[in-house]
Formats: sequence, C-alpha cells, structure tokens
Amino acid sequence: MQVVRQTKEMQKISDRLREEGKRIGFVPTMGYLHDGHISLVRKAKELSDSVVVSIFVNPTQFGPGEDFQRYPRDEEGDKAKLEKAGVEFLFIPDAKEMYSPRCQTYVEVTEVSKGLCGDFRPGHFRGVATVVAKLFNIVKPHIAVFGEKDYQQLLVIKRMAEDLNFDIEIIPGTLIREEDGIAMSSRNAYLSPEDRKKATVLNRSLVKAKELFDSGEKKTYNIVQTLKKSIESVEGVSIQYVEIREAETLERVEIVSRPAVIVVAAMVGSVRLIDNIIIGR
Repeated sequence: MQVVRQTKEMQKISDRLREEGKRIGFVPTMGYLHDGHISLVRKAKELSDSVVVSIFVNPTQFGPGEDFQRYPRDEEGDKAKLEKAGVEFLFIPDAKEMYSPRCQTYVEVTEVSKGLCGDFRPGHFRGVATVVAKLFNIVKPHIAVFGEKDYQQLLVIKRMAEDLNFDIEIIPGTLIREEDGIAMSSRNAYLSPEDRKKATVLNRSLVKAKELFDSGEKKTYNIVQTLKKSIESVEGVSIQYVEIREAETLERVEIVSRPAVIVVAAMVGSVRLIDNIIIGR
C-alpha cells in the first residue's frame, strides 16, 4: 500500500491509473477505522480496479465546541487495517495541504442539508460538501462509497455530485452494527461502559418502529411517537430529533407510501449519536 500525503502526487497517481484504463474506487474517511469503514472498502474493491482511501479529519465540518481536537486518531492502526483489506493507495493530507491560507471557496448544498443534523450542526454540511468536492478533484475516482449510517450526508453528497456534474457514481454502503446493535461509529469510543448499554436503546427502538410499520401502521406521527416513547424510557438518553423522511429526497412525509428512512439523533451522556433504519423497500 502506497501512502500519499501531497495533493499533486495523488493527482498524478490518479492520472496514471486512468491512462492505464483502471477504474478508481474511493472511500473518504476521517480515520479511526472500524469494520463499517472496511465494509465500504470491500464494496469499492468489488466495483473497481484500484482503491484509494483518504484519511483527513476535516476542520471545516466541526462547529465551535465540537470535538475536532479530541476526535480519535490512530494512523498506524488505520494503515494496518487498510493494508490487510488490500487497499492500494492511502491519501493522508494535512490541513495546510487541503486548505491554503487564501482559500475563499466553499460548496453548499441547500435544501437537503436543512433540518435534522443541519439544524444541530450549523455549517457542518458546507464543510462536508467542500472537502468531498476537493477530494473528488484530487483522487479523480470513477466511484465513491459512502455509508448509509450518515444518511443525510450521503444524500448531500449525491445531490452535490449530480448538481456539479461530477462524473462519479456515488455508491451507498450498508450500515454496519456492533454485536450489541449500536451503529458502528468512531465516536463510540467516547462512550463509558454504562452509556454504551444505554445507547443500545436507539437500535432497539428503530427495530420496533420498523416492526410497527411492517404490521400496517403507515402514519409517520404514530410511528415517531412510539419511537420517542421507547427512547425516552432510558434515563440519560436525550433526543435531538426523531423523524421519518422520504428516502431519496429527505422530504417530510405524513403517510409512508414509498421507501422512507427513520432517522434519530440523541445525546447519550455527553456523546452525540445518530442512527437510522429504512422502511418500505
């Protein structure tokens, strides 16, 4: 596995791969990798000839008071996991390499970034869209894989790629869970053992909500109220939002008549967790 730290070098490698007729698969990450990330790598390997993974903790998607400085990092451990997974190229730029002091350009996806995490993390999706657009221009992939765990982020990237005519196919990767049902996330490392047990209520409640839908309940209000009641039964878990949105657009729906996503964000102790489950597909 070749480790690349300079944008110009990464662009030259991508140009060479394209000249050789290689199909480039790309998985952007912020590091501290877990099996969820590796599942995205496996999907990229299935659909491409050469896989590039990036590790970059992007400062522009963290708001004031968020966890940029303490965000977990483990470069050597990440390298070992990616090498084992058969990744050919690992791109690890630093912030100065990605953002020059003269940087004035940002990318903003308007409608799909509103609400949900957009309300609780102002500017977050502008930072995400900007850094991903930059990474697309550096890595020049044919496909890029993004996990469904960050569902709103996935749709922001899909919308951006279409609107800005990136010739890149955005591939969704299935949400991967721990044995106890918690959605795999680098932020799980912040959970105390006690809060870890409390956090399992999110997946349990989502499963109950899906079962309610599968049994015939189609009104979003009724499903959401059942889900909220289940989550609020656990002391120390504070809901930020629980909503049902249309799966392709994130538009609000009152009656579920086509594929939809139930999305939830909650504070478990001092840790913010998000989760979701797709219904009707």
